Amino acid sequence: MHKETPSKALIRQTALCDWLDLSRSGLDKLRKKDPTFPRPLKDSDTRQAAAFYVVSEIQSWLQAKIEARDAF
Repeated sequence: MHKETPSKALIRQTALCDWLDLSRSGLDKLRKKDPTFPRPLKDSDTRQAAAFYVVSEIQSWLQAKIEARDAF
């Protein structure tokens, strides 16, 4: 059975890439091309810091994309 994810659950960038079937560079291109794509949270200010995304924000972004597609 599918479990509900908490509303503020986080997903690592690497797991998000797997979920969206994108490479890391593909995700970077998507983020640059689409300003509505959710911004990551980083665990420090360094460039090498792990990046996390809020799952509910990604789900909302995907839903908006689906609705925009279906509007035509």
